[in-house]
Amino acid sequence: MKVVTAQEMRQIDQQTIERIGIPGAVLMEHAGSAVVRAIRQHFPECQHIAVVVGKGNNGGDGLVVARQLALAGQPIQIFLVSPPESFAGDALTNLQIAQNLDLPITPILSEGELKGLKSQLASSDLIVDSIFGTGLRGGVHGFIGEVIGCINETGHPVVAIDLPSGLAADTGIAEGACVQATCTVTMGLPKRGNLIHPGGTLTGKLEVADIGFPPSVIDVQNIQINWTQPSDAARILPPRPMHSHKGTYGRVFVVAASTGMTGAAALTSEGALRVGAGLVTLGTPKSLNSILEVKLTEVMTLPLPETAEGTLALEAKPHIIEAVERTQSALAIGPGLSQHPETVALVHSLIRESDAPTVIDADGINALSKSKEILSSLSPQTVLTPHPGEMARLIGGTVEGLERDRIGIAQRFAQAHHVTLVLKGAPTVIARGNGEVWINSTGNAGMATGGMGDVLTGLIVGLMAQKVSPFDAAVLGVYLHGLAGDIVAESIGMHGLMAGDVLNNLPKAIRLCGAQS
Repeated sequence: MKVVTAQEMRQIDQQTIERIGIPGAVLMEHAGSAVVRAIRQHFPECQHIAVVVGKGNNGGDGLVVARQLALAGQPIQIFLVSPPESFAGDALTNLQIAQNLDLPITPILSEGELKGLKSQLASSDLIVDSIFGTGLRGGVHGFIGEVIGCINETGHPVVAIDLPSGLAADTGIAEGACVQATCTVTMGLPKRGNLIHPGGTLTGKLEVADIGFPPSVIDVQNIQINWTQPSDAARILPPRPMHSHKGTYGRVFVVAASTGMTGAAALTSEGALRVGAGLVTLGTPKSLNSILEVKLTEVMTLPLPETAEGTLALEAKPHIIEAVERTQSALAIGPGLSQHPETVALVHSLIRESDAPTVIDADGINALSKSKEILSSLSPQTVLTPHPGEMARLIGGTVEGLERDRIGIAQRFAQAHHVTLVLKGAPTVIARGNGEVWINSTGNAGMATGGMGDVLTGLIVGLMAQKVSPFDAAVLGVYLHGLAGDIVAESIGMHGLMAGDVLNNLPKAIRLCGAQS
């Protein structure tokens, strides 16, 4: 599903009206109907509904909601937070209809009227937020900020139209006051701000309403940002033919582990198997080999030369290259490797000399950040999977700066270095060298625990071994990873959710994904 900026949405809206000829009033009526359906579906017990209305098209949508509910016999109250004379266009038309129907309308235009607003909102069961939509510029302060405060203070369910008022459509950031929505019904396509933190939290449950924008109008916008849906993941999922064997599903070679970090190597290796790779070999410091042979029953191991500190030595390179080339394996580098200088040199050397499809994670990425020159050696078949701290080191920035523009930073990095970038977080963003970006739709806060990234690395490299393209493997791997986490959370809750739980529930996630096609 495409994800739009405010400008892209304006273009779609304008072309639908001017080129296709669908009147704005028709789109507004459809938008209001979608919100009414959402209210009836999710909040059937709510009887008294307050609709807080601004002067723009978002307010016009809210007036349609109020009218349709009132005509169906539902008690409603409309609060105008802009003077009636400031309304124009389709919003004015719907205000006049509401006035002609003698719907209960109360202007709230000064601080002296806020006390009455608080009282009436408190006596409602549900609030519809239709103050600001994608047209908002800057933060919300002053009087309207206090109105938003009144909405949030009630603790009642809030249904926002398009975006919670106060949320920036493109960044997901609220520079001032912002409505905390229980549910947001966004029109046509999700906005970036609906999905990117903290916007995803402020949005609440997101519903995307089809209000009649023609696909041809959307297609000509050349929108590069997407939101992963079940059908997208099902399309990528590789088949399992009846007449096949372990060689059919490819081989993986994992370069991982150092003293105290054998778990990362084990989780990555098992992740590759759980996603369907035929054979997995773990290359590890020779002193750790016996430990990992006990941890891993189904994974083969290759003991490799090590440093005095028990990390992989540069001398391991020819052994790794020979094994990868001989078996035509997909390669994973980094989990638990350490940042020992000789191990860093090994990572650099493998990147320069191996042309295998490769996933680089954890200390593999930290090794990249120690020499920006090595970035020019990355193959287009490379997937990088940094968390925000690793990404900040890689680009020489800060986590705070990264989180303010995670889509843009991921997109520019992938384009500059012609790689696939998986920027982990809430939500995870997957970018490719041609500018295409996918925002993942699965996962939960219970997955914020050690080892999750190691499992993800295994999923992506395991899919690459099955001849899934690096970018598609990243999109599907991230989706399955989050879906497995959601399955666990639904079963046992988010508290105490561990990477091993995700690993064990991957077959269920894959089965569910296949059923979604």
